[in-house]
Amino acid sequence: MRPNSFVARDPADPEHWSRSRLVGEVQALRARRDELLRGANASVETIRALRHQCRTGRTPDTDPPHPEQQYLDLLRDCLENGVYREGRNGGTFGLFGRQIRFDLSQGFPALTTKRLHFRSIVVELLWFLRGDTNTAFLHEHGVTIWDEWADETGELGPVYGKQWRSWSDYSNHGNFRDIDQVANLTAGLKNDPYGRRHIVTAWNPADIDEMALPPCHCLFQFFVADEKLSCHLYQRSADVFLGVPFNIASYALLVHLIALEVGLEVGEFVHSFGDVHLYENHVEQAHEQLTRTPRAMPFLHIARHDVDDIAQYQPRNIVLCDYDPHPAIRAEVSA
Repeated sequence: MRPNSFVARDPADPEHWSRSRLVGEVQALRARRDELLRGANASVETIRALRHQCRTGRTPDTDPPHPEQQYLDLLRDCLENGVYREGRNGGTFGLFGRQIRFDLSQGFPALTTKRLHFRSIVVELLWFLRGDTNTAFLHEHGVTIWDEWADETGELGPVYGKQWRSWSDYSNHGNFRDIDQVANLTAGLKNDPYGRRHIVTAWNPADIDEMALPPCHCLFQFFVADEKLSCHLYQRSADVFLGVPFNIASYALLVHLIALEVGLEVGEFVHSFGDVHLYENHVEQAHEQLTRTPRAMPFLHIARHDVDDIAQYQPRNIVLCDYDPHPAIRAEVSA
């Protein structure tokens, strides 16, 4: 098996993660459980195993579910349990307070139940890390995902790149300074890896009104244990169909880049959501995605030979390998 990769159980079997098949199996197990519970010969271990399998669809000794199943469960949760609300940009089915997590040593969490435009994910993250707030760099690399919020010159105001790399501070008796949160983060991880201040925030109340779009993924913290680097992201607003898959891959990539910068292995990416929602005009697409079976996770290759600083990466340095997803599912952005 390839190191740092995850292979699903029998990924070629199109029915492996089938909901209808699972429902049938669970119904049969419940009938068998009831039969055993009525009998005098059922052992405690047998009863416990059957109860576990009825609850989860898996026996205790089977492989864990594909990591992507967490995302699919979140998508289904929004469909089935989301509260309908009319908002600024359309109707949504929303939930509050959810969390998913990925072990990055087991593979890169780019969704396989629909194709992601990985180049856009890479270019946007590098744009953040450069401290840029103009769409020119994005356009140089064929990325237009921020265009609808930019002004006629391509400016977006003090969005993510500004806050990450040059947070403006006027608090020291009128003296001005810029705070480079990413530089402080990497220095802190090198000099005090077990510290609890490895935090970057994009939520700057003084600048919110000047931003073309307030930050949705607004705060993240890093954690070091056993020479592994983990990241916990808090996202205040999460478009579960279009935005969340992009955000998962973006922050997983950020963990890899920071880990290389500070000489650590990758650990977990933990993703916590405040308001997570499915737009009404994405319901049909969500149903389509939920019919698909997750495939083997890809892995990441990062070429660092010509990079001295995290802001110097180019898209050519970052390659997603063995990515074999289902086709893309088109949906309109709700701006």
